[in-house]
Amino acid sequence: MTYTEKTAELYSMINSGQLLEAFEKFYAEDVIMQEMGEAPRHGKSVNREFEVNFLNSIESVHGAGVDNITSDENKGVVMVENWMDLTFKGGHRVKMEQVCVQEWNGDQIVKERFYHR
Repeated sequence: MTYTEKTAELYSMINSGQLLEAFEKFYAEDVIMQEMGEAPRHGKSVNREFEVNFLNSIESVHGAGVDNITSDENKGVVMVENWMDLTFKGGHRVKMEQVCVQEWNGDQIVKERFYHR
């Protein structure tokens, strides 16, 4: 399975409401994740807590999708342009658009950085 195919499966799981299951399957124990303009988060447990807090902040999901995926299969680098239409608790609705850059090692992501607006 190519890195592009793995990423497509990852986002299929996320967009069908299986974010934490996808996280457990595709992210390495020593993963480093970073939001644009923030310090990197090191380790799966720290990043799992971040994802749980994100999920707990959502009141409803109105849609999500992937617009583009591209990769350098030789280097194990994948870039994904994706979006989510969410209402957060308190009623603030937002369409989040981002590009994430993933670095894979085998079957797991070891580094991921998000660029969003």
